[in-house]
Amino acid sequence: MTVEINNSQDKIEVVPEIERLIEECVSETLKMEGVDIPVEVSVLLVDDHQIHQLNSQYRGVDAPTDVLSFPMVEFESNGQGRDLRAVLNAARHGDQAVLLGDIVLSLERAQQQAREYGHSFFREVGYLVVHGMLHLLGYDHEQEEQRLRMRQKEERVMEALGLQRDV
Repeated sequence: MTVEINNSQDKIEVVPEIERLIEECVSETLKMEGVDIPVEVSVLLVDDHQIHQLNSQYRGVDAPTDVLSFPMVEFESNGQGRDLRAVLNAARHGDQAVLLGDIVLSLERAQQQAREYGHSFFREVGYLVVHGMLHLLGYDHEQEEQRLRMRQKEERVMEALGLQRDV
């Protein structure tokens, strides 16, 4: 597994612990989904202005958001009823890693949401990375059934990382 982390914002300091957290979230999500072949994921850390521009350009939504995912592998049925291993093996070229895609994360928005939800900045960053990873693996939340399935997976990964919500 390769996780390429690029920081293009200057509002929040990116300490080594944040980079380790991102790598752990990617790794644990892959583990929970049974991905055992080499994959590559790119994570771009931005501010609200940058993610607003990307959200407008790629989704037609003129507002900032917390995380965007740009999958490179195509899945049918939005992650439902498909063989993940078969899809990833089909996307593989020889011994090269499968490029899963890009996650764009607004650290500025993550900080705001952590305050709003009353939990740590690390928990919020972790949650957004896991959410983005599940999108890269073909999951979506457009319909209620999909949303519930994705939320269960998010919570399982977060619990395994020790980042579950405080009760």
